[in-house]
Amino acid sequence: MTTPTDLKPTPRIGLALGGGGPLGGIYEIGALRALDEALDGLDFNSLDVYVGVNTGSFVAANLANQMTTAQLCRIFVRNEAEVHPFHPDVFFRPALKEMGSRLLAVPGLLSTAVRRFVSNPYDQSLLEAMTILAQAAPAGLFDNEGLHEYLKRAFSMLGRSNDFRQLKRSLYIVAADVESTEAVCFGAPGFDHVPISKAIQASTASPGLYVPVDIDGRYYVDGTLRKGLHASVAFEDGADLVFAVNPQVPIDASAAVRAGTMAPGELTRSGMPNLLSQMFRTMVYSRMQSGVAHYATDYPDKDLLLFEPTRDDAMLFFSNVFSFQSRRMVCEHAYQMTRRDLLSRADELEPKLLKYGIKLRRDRLEDEQRTISTSLYGEMLPLYVAKSRQKKTGKGKLATGLGNVTQLFSKAE
Repeated sequence: MTTPTDLKPTPRIGLALGGGGPLGGIYEIGALRALDEALDGLDFNSLDVYVGVNTGSFVAANLANQMTTAQLCRIFVRNEAEVHPFHPDVFFRPALKEMGSRLLAVPGLLSTAVRRFVSNPYDQSLLEAMTILAQAAPAGLFDNEGLHEYLKRAFSMLGRSNDFRQLKRSLYIVAADVESTEAVCFGAPGFDHVPISKAIQASTASPGLYVPVDIDGRYYVDGTLRKGLHASVAFEDGADLVFAVNPQVPIDASAAVRAGTMAPGELTRSGMPNLLSQMFRTMVYSRMQSGVAHYATDYPDKDLLLFEPTRDDAMLFFSNVFSFQSRRMVCEHAYQMTRRDLLSRADELEPKLLKYGIKLRRDRLEDEQRTISTSLYGEMLPLYVAKSRQKKTGKGKLATGLGNVTQLFSKAE
């Protein structure tokens, strides 16, 4: 059993969040809410270092900007399109400028192809010469500038910052440099002048889907091209314990069919986007597993606690982020899945957590009636009761206070 003398002196604790697109972000919010409730002695707004890639950069930046897990649940899972960015015109704004510039290049490319063929018709056929027209294809179909604009406004609100250097804790957002292929940590020295919102825009720019993001004359895309989870960045910053959430897990179709979460052949029939997603997830997940396996050797005195979906669960894979019901279901599903994971690993996790002064709340994990909504309601009830008591006593006054709690609870759902 761990005693107080076994506690690490002023341990540094970090958080590393992986990618997975908008739905991956919803999964992370649900998982983090479960962790926040179950771990006493841990404040997700006061960690020493935050690392995010792709959608994980979005969640990590909000936590570093003092948005609680409860607020994330209330704001980003509620059906209020004007409050949060989960609607198509933010994520899927056509890259008209990129497409226009490529179209303007077609006449010149066509002229070059014909000239090459005429000057040396035996080198390649006319059809082969015409392959140069592939350069007219846009670098991405969509422009995620809308996400940058939304975050720029959100991080300019009172108490928040769009400047890495003004945050109380270290925040690193990982993207990949298109030309050098190297990973870049925005927030690190030399890259901390870049606005947080711009760094997130770069980190979420999935190749082919989004146009690469120009920052200081360099072009950046999704940082998961290098690694699915950049926990090593937190370790290098001095973190002793890193909590990691990775939503980007490929589905095991056979296991999903046996578990009843997918029909036989459903993945293959679901079309090219899901097939490409499965291939990309497989590639990223394989690299992530390899990287995690090396952490024990590279950082022998440090601890990594990883949480991710099971591979036989198709809910996250096939859900629609633009459906309020789907977002709500995925968030609740991640919450319950993480709670079950914590409870099943409790004997293993408790001694590790105690070294850092963190206590695992088994009583909350064993409460089978607990949901995200009931936990949020439980948080708000004491506040409203206290405020009601400050007013004149009377049944009508207290009933009004409880009525307001119930109304806010229904909104939080």
